[in-house]
Amino acid sequence: MRSSGPGRRPGAKSAILALGAALALAFPGAAAAGTGGAVTPGSAPPPPSSEAGTPAAAPTAGAISLLSAETAPRTSFYFGYRVARIKFTIASSQPDNDLRVDVVDGNRTPIKTFYLEGVEPNVPVTIRWDGSTNENRPAPNGRYSFRVSPQTEGAPAARRATTTSTPLSLGFSFYRFAFPILGDHEFGSSAGRFGAGRSGHTHEGQDTMAACGTPLVAARGGVVQYSGYQSLAGNYIVIDGGGSPIDFMYAHLAEPSPLQAGEVVRTGQPIGIVGDTGDASACHLHFEMWSAPGWYEGGSPFDPLPYLEEWDSYS
Repeated sequence: MRSSGPGRRPGAKSAILALGAALALAFPGAAAAGTGGAVTPGSAPPPPSSEAGTPAAAPTAGAISLLSAETAPRTSFYFGYRVARIKFTIASSQPDNDLRVDVVDGNRTPIKTFYLEGVEPNVPVTIRWDGSTNENRPAPNGRYSFRVSPQTEGAPAARRATTTSTPLSLGFSFYRFAFPILGDHEFGSSAGRFGAGRSGHTHEGQDTMAACGTPLVAARGGVVQYSGYQSLAGNYIVIDGGGSPIDFMYAHLAEPSPLQAGEVVRTGQPIGIVGDTGDASACHLHFEMWSAPGWYEGGSPFDPLPYLEEWDSYS
């Protein structure tokens, strides 16, 4: 099996956009692959993280209980295509309530806090979390949960209203990266490993075998740096990893990615489908990771296999 990265591309690198910006770009639909028939989803990513807000100057709240509360999805990713969210409705002894919604880790320590003012009883509220901490850094991998409380100091967290015995289940798993192949795959032989010999150079990435047409997603969201075709890489796309110094390159896509340079992409967002375009003798993903300052701009490729294996372990 042959697989190689492309040569230097012209033009300057796109800047990584601020992760907290309110961006929701439409994602063009992609056609089915000629083999496999898998279709890349065409829906746009969800809205970004909710505004954190600030504590009320003189917070007030009644006796709070949760009439309903639901968390989805059960697995989410940093700056994700599907962000973690809670939708809840409160009961209260007063008409307006200043609340805080915390994302808490396994030790019940708040990682991210959202402040709400004037929340009314019996009115659904939705909070979305993109994986950023209060310090605007990616949260660690792990199990998290949402907690709804009054802003008033010392007030207990809201509990399920006594009118129903249905237990609350507000926990979810969170990860910084997603495995890029959505389907059966294998890492293949040593010939497809980083550093394997090639004619005049060494292999700069990891080849992962998968059927043509298998959907591909962004291992880490950010900004599309380049999307095009090259004789060795075939159809390929390079993404600046938002919140990290790493660039990610995906090659041999069956068809051109519908994403274009400068577009924002989110972790887990569809970017194309597995193929064998360019210098490839079988269907697979050629995946590269580059250190700062980036892909063919002074950075260096490094072995992505340990990272792929880690991401694969929780996918």
